[in-house]
Amino acid sequence: MDNYGLDIHGQMLLEEYRSTLPTFELLKQIVTQKLGELICQSGVEVNSMEARIKAEDSLAGKLHRKGHKYNSLNDITDIFGARIITFYNEDVDRIASMAETIFDIDWPNSVDKRKQHEFNSFGYNSLHYICKIPKTLYQNSQHPELNSIYFELQMRTALQHVWSAIQHDIGYKTDIETPMEYHRSLSRLAGLLELADNEFSRIRNSISDYRRRAQSLVQSGKLDEVQLDGDTFQSYLSLRPFDKLNQKIASITRAEIHEANLRPYLSVLKLLGMNTLADVEKLQKDNFDDAYQLALYQLGSTDIDILAENVGIQNLCIVYILKSGGGKIGLMRLFNQVNGTMPQNEILASMVMEQASRLSFMNTR
Repeated sequence: MDNYGLDIHGQMLLEEYRSTLPTFELLKQIVTQKLGELICQSGVEVNSMEARIKAEDSLAGKLHRKGHKYNSLNDITDIFGARIITFYNEDVDRIASMAETIFDIDWPNSVDKRKQHEFNSFGYNSLHYICKIPKTLYQNSQHPELNSIYFELQMRTALQHVWSAIQHDIGYKTDIETPMEYHRSLSRLAGLLELADNEFSRIRNSISDYRRRAQSLVQSGKLDEVQLDGDTFQSYLSLRPFDKLNQKIASITRAEIHEANLRPYLSVLKLLGMNTLADVEKLQKDNFDDAYQLALYQLGSTDIDILAENVGIQNLCIVYILKSGGGKIGLMRLFNQVNGTMPQNEILASMVMEQASRLSFMNTR
């Protein structure tokens, strides 16, 4: 069996590693399972979670370089390692906080490399915990040694991971003699990645604040202060603003209203010049009766017993387009937007034009 040219002490540690591999495999299984469950429950979205057991030749190289530092295999804390890569800085801290709740952390030997830089220096950023599995989390009578094995848990953002990969690929070390021009270039790159990390977090937090403010304004009815966009429209729809019109239309044939996706109408409303939710409210207020009259003409002589809940908003848009002089072309744009472009939309637009031409709102313009 290859001893890699190690001294007797190194060979003994390598033999211990070989005999302990099944325990490391179990450790890997338990750690990844527990971390995966924790992340899933928290709702934190991560880029990836990795786990590996150090390969024998890699461990042999480490023992060759500094095997004298280790009295036993338990002194080597990175034989098994797990890495969680997040999208945002604050999620690194959230993952770390969760890890602290389930693992025993060796604080003196854990390190937050994000805090090791001077104010004018940039470089590798990552949070490294040295951990053990406590018996309260998991124990196995056949492998009691499992609870005494240390492992390394690395937590970093995707951009921090990119920097680490770049460092590794080019073999860059800040403590070796390298021409200053390379140090400066790499430091600028590290600074840009750190700035990007912070900006992504700032933008996400700003967007979350905007959504909360918009939801508060929608709930309080201050719709004139709320710009019409995807987030605010979704909040508006949660108030079910078209239910009254839908129910009145459904009463024509005593039909049931079935759920439908109203999101495609956001782009229609934008095309019609709606800029705020107050504009959408005005659309409904000004055209409610005419939208009902159009539905009455369409359904009055039928026995339709199922209607989609987009019937109200669609008729409101139809009436608005026709009152505004949009005519057949405007109706075709509406149907192309919500149904997808298809030849049948021209036929549908012509049919609606014919129906509406008989109604009072078209004859009093």
